[in-house]
Amino acid sequence: MRTSIIAFALGVWLCQGLPELPGTAWLLALLVASGAVAAALWRADARTQLAGMCLLALAAGFVWSAARAQWRLTDELPMTWEGRDVVVTGIIDELPRTVGRGVRFVLRVESASAPVPQRMLLSWYRPRAHAGAGADADEDAGDEGQVPSLRPGERWKLTLRLKRPHGLANPGGFDYEAWLLERGLRATGHVRAKGENILLDPLVADPMILVHRLRDSVRARFLATLPAAEYAGVLVALAVGDQNAITQAQWTVFRKTAVAHLVSISGLHVSMIALVVGGVAGWGWRRIPPLTLRFPARKAAALAGLAAATAYSLLAGLGIPTQRSLLMLSVVAVALLLGRESAGSRVIALALFSVLVVDPWAVLSAGFWLSFGAVAAIMYVVGGRTGGVQGWRVAVTTQLAITLATVPALLVLFNAFSLLSPFANAFAIPLVSFLITPLVLAAIVLPFPPLLELAHWLTGLMMVALEWLADMPFAMWQQAAPPPLLALAGIAGVLWLLLPRGTPARHAGVLAMLPMLAWSPPRPAPGEFRLTVLDVGNGMAAHLQTARHDLMYDTGPAYGPDVDAGERVLLPYLGAVGVRRLDRLVISHDDLDHTGGAASLAEGVEIVDIRADLPPGHRLRAGRIAPVSCVAGERWRWDGVDFEVLHPAAGENPRRDNDKSCVLRIAAPGGSVLLAGDIETAAERSLLARSARALASDVVLVPHHGSRSSSSAAFIAAVEAQTAIFTVGYLNPFRHPHPAVWARWSASGARNWRTDSQGAIRVDVRDGGVSVEAQRLIAPRYWHGR
Repeated sequence: MRTSIIAFALGVWLCQGLPELPGTAWLLALLVASGAVAAALWRADARTQLAGMCLLALAAGFVWSAARAQWRLTDELPMTWEGRDVVVTGIIDELPRTVGRGVRFVLRVESASAPVPQRMLLSWYRPRAHAGAGADADEDAGDEGQVPSLRPGERWKLTLRLKRPHGLANPGGFDYEAWLLERGLRATGHVRAKGENILLDPLVADPMILVHRLRDSVRARFLATLPAAEYAGVLVALAVGDQNAITQAQWTVFRKTAVAHLVSISGLHVSMIALVVGGVAGWGWRRIPPLTLRFPARKAAALAGLAAATAYSLLAGLGIPTQRSLLMLSVVAVALLLGRESAGSRVIALALFSVLVVDPWAVLSAGFWLSFGAVAAIMYVVGGRTGGVQGWRVAVTTQLAITLATVPALLVLFNAFSLLSPFANAFAIPLVSFLITPLVLAAIVLPFPPLLELAHWLTGLMMVALEWLADMPFAMWQQAAPPPLLALAGIAGVLWLLLPRGTPARHAGVLAMLPMLAWSPPRPAPGEFRLTVLDVGNGMAAHLQTARHDLMYDTGPAYGPDVDAGERVLLPYLGAVGVRRLDRLVISHDDLDHTGGAASLAEGVEIVDIRADLPPGHRLRAGRIAPVSCVAGERWRWDGVDFEVLHPAAGENPRRDNDKSCVLRIAAPGGSVLLAGDIETAAERSLLARSARALASDVVLVPHHGSRSSSSAAFIAAVEAQTAIFTVGYLNPFRHPHPAVWARWSASGARNWRTDSQGAIRVDVRDGGVSVEAQRLIAPRYWHGR
């Protein structure tokens, strides 16, 4: 059975890597063929039978995953209805969350004036001051209204502007479209202030809505009790699973110390509640003989623990990670209730099967791999060993095993792991599990403020210690994700290290891990370079890499008061390609869509030099490196690659900020690239008059995202590019690129690329010439664009 379940899981995983889903007829044929093969092998020896069953299970997992995906993808927003006003009546589902200038919520649709999906993720924004001239704003600029206080279960009639699921596509980036698909959110959008937005019913009661109302009340009471408390968001997360009030700085501390699992209602908390309640119930049950005679205390404890875990999971909103934890626990509880003494590996296999039947997209989640890996590691070092460790040594051994076992997964998934994880978890796990969380749960039932105040004080003590650990220079090991073969070798090394004491050459497992830890991705050869134009939405950011140097040109936009492209895109990308130091940062000009991520970037990596013309008081000027303005004529050479600033000229003072953009040309024997910022026709004329011949380049980052105020015919003719790259946001309100500009570059002989539909664009300039590829073409998935 265990082998068949692993084969089923492999089939699910293979399906999630498909660029396109096979048709229904093909899936039926696959299932019938595999069944026929399994039937033909059934009368053979045991090993052949097992192979046949594994083949059938593999096909079943693949077909199940593909069928679920086909069914979910049919619930879609037609492309013809993107960007148009739609009137929808629906119920607010789950907890609304405050984000930046407004609130984000899930709407369960009841009726609509157009064919729309059943569930959508929507935003409702407050008014704001409009962005300055030339600055790219987000898609909702100029369309905000006052935001009412939204609560779960309210029925609203809303005027919406929707779009199909779309996320940024970058190396090492988060797949937002997969996240939406797993949660059944098949469109996103925002509420139109100009439309008719009416509250029709204050409460539409159904069981889950009532649960969300309770969660909303608990959250409001916690925040009101601790209105200015620094760690109130952590307590709310432990109570109802809402992590919205946890600050980015706190998440950084949790990540560096590997204790983020403690503020997420997942396996640890659900299991802890089940164990505590089950233990108390079993203890009391044994002391009442009539009850024990009718129903064994062990089963009563299992039933009580499962009920408590279910109640806690419901209070947490029954999100995807919590569902997985509850399913795993349910398998264990059911085995106890049925009186089945199953091996631990069998229980894990059944839990794996249950999770993937309910949620075949779980294999795309980092939490899935880490949670099952941690449980497997515990069983590997504790279960089935004679003369094993006892008492407190079990906890130490278990924590060390989990830390070691998750290292390969953390490197593959996050390009980093915490070196201080055992120390941080040694005090954080008991503190959160046995003191803070029980106080939080007691505060839910008893509205007694001192309970929350004590929990907050204990959380503060814990954070002081965690912040001290996180500030250590060696807190994190960071590197690019290793290739699959090295990761597998690392896993083998971990398994060898965790063998029982006395195993010959047990510490040789370290040698198998070293190649994984020492690996770094290949860089361009001397005289060659690579340019990666990142998909940052409405903005611009490009990374240029030579044999030994790295340059970042622009840093993308700010997405909100606390979120920007530096944090969301640039730092994960740089981690994925193994870059922890930038030799130069070039900011083309002072527009928010080009400078929005600069502060986060400067906090996350070392920057040696900055070229930027920034106003007094800009955040980058407060750092230890004073920015120096770009001036035409500046040249430098890195590893056989030549860099030249073409614009602006010394003493030139353009009227428009866009025309102050730093224009940079990079050339190597195999080809050249022109980075033109947001220059408009006035700056283009200046460049043509001053250095027309110097503009000629094989690749151009099209000025101002393809705006009609740029890319004049004379400029295009002078550049003579074979490749034109447009950095644009999906359905952006500026309608970039302008059709006439797109057509002009195409008519000149250039092949046009665009980041909104193709993701990050990578340009390799080698001795043999220039090659271009796009992220969505390199790693296509069946849900992209759906």
